Amino acid sequence: QVQLVESGGGLVQAGGSLRLSCASSGSIFSVSTMGWYRQAPGKQRELVATITSGGRLNYADSVKGRFTISREYAKNTVTVDLHMNSLKPEDTAVYYCNRKDGRYDDYWGQGTQVTVSS
Repeated sequence: QVQLVESGGGLVQAGGSLRLSCASSGSIFSVSTMGWYRQAPGKQRELVATITSGGRLNYADSVKGRFTISREYAKNTVTVDLHMNSLKPEDTAVYYCNRKDGRYDDYWGQGTQVTVSS
């Protein structure tokens, strides 16, 4: 059974840093891509950063140079961290961890709030 457990997030002042972490268990060798998405109030969910099983990275233009995604395997768990620096008020959103297995299986975390005050 696939599980995604998110941690991190919170309230930070503009210019500050936060780290989000997502630990996923269950059939981890089926993972094709993991990453983070975010949804601000009144807006659609958008991609923030992803990493493929081959290590290819993809970032939203709005976070390039400020956010870094990393991945680590340990036993039956894969953990994906999102290191967020130079945070801006417009980064405020609920951040969701996402895991894709193969072409069709899509899993989401419960979401964690990130609030950046000006």
